Amino acid sequence: MSQPEIDTTVAHEARVYDYWLGGKDNFAADRALGDAIKAQIPTTATMARANRAFLGRAVRYLVREAGIRQFLDIGTGIPTYGNVHEVAQQIAPESRVLYVDNDPIVLAHARALMTSTAEGRTAFIQADVRDPAALLANPVVAQTLDLTQPIGLMLVAILMYFPAEQPYEIVAALLDALPSGSYLTISHPTADFDAAATAGVAAVAKHSGITLVPRSQAETEAFFTGVELVEPGVVPVLAWHPDGPPISSAQVVVLRPNVTVPIDPTSAYYWAGVGRKP
Repeated sequence: MSQPEIDTTVAHEARVYDYWLGGKDNFAADRALGDAIKAQIPTTATMARANRAFLGRAVRYLVREAGIRQFLDIGTGIPTYGNVHEVAQQIAPESRVLYVDNDPIVLAHARALMTSTAEGRTAFIQADVRDPAALLANPVVAQTLDLTQPIGLMLVAILMYFPAEQPYEIVAALLDALPSGSYLTISHPTADFDAAATAGVAAVAKHSGITLVPRSQAETEAFFTGVELVEPGVVPVLAWHPDGPPISSAQVVVLRPNVTVPIDPTSAYYWAGVGRKP
């Protein structure tokens, strides 16, 4: 796999996210944009980690409670701690995971995803989710996943990069191709908890050439049209099946081992939900 040309002088959303998560695959331009966004919302990095923690909780739920053994993770991003295959295969070694991203930056790091238990399988394809039919027609999809058996479709913090109706059409097309019993997992930034600050973030991102569209709870719920939402539905990301007892202002949420923060369900500006295709 040859490594593509990457312009490190221009900020990139995957590397900015890596910066917030404490990764090392970022450059000065990425850190500058990440800091500019943090100037609008100082807790942005904490929110990014909360979103990452949700991914892990959702995968654990799908493996343990729903019996899912194969995942289609779209918008993978740069590999970091708690990747889908690591979480799933720790519980069920036979789990299969296909990662999808259209980003040459992610492609350059894809080898880090090419690990798997002997019983399971992990693969990566470079594809554009804006063309779901072409994505699903990639031969690696059929080589990695059994499309006649339930699949966990992961769209975590990716749909905000698409304007207007496009992401709804993408989700509908992907779900249509998956069998009954499959699950849809989504997290999505929102302006519902602080409209002014979120507008500032969107403006800063636009100035750097990045589209960022926050969506309301109702707009996020619309992605689950025709899907049976898992309790508690579409809720703040910190409130979706938190580790430990039901949240209250006096409790804390575990973001990663030995890292906790006080819980205010609306302190991370994401909606999150999981639903089952009937």
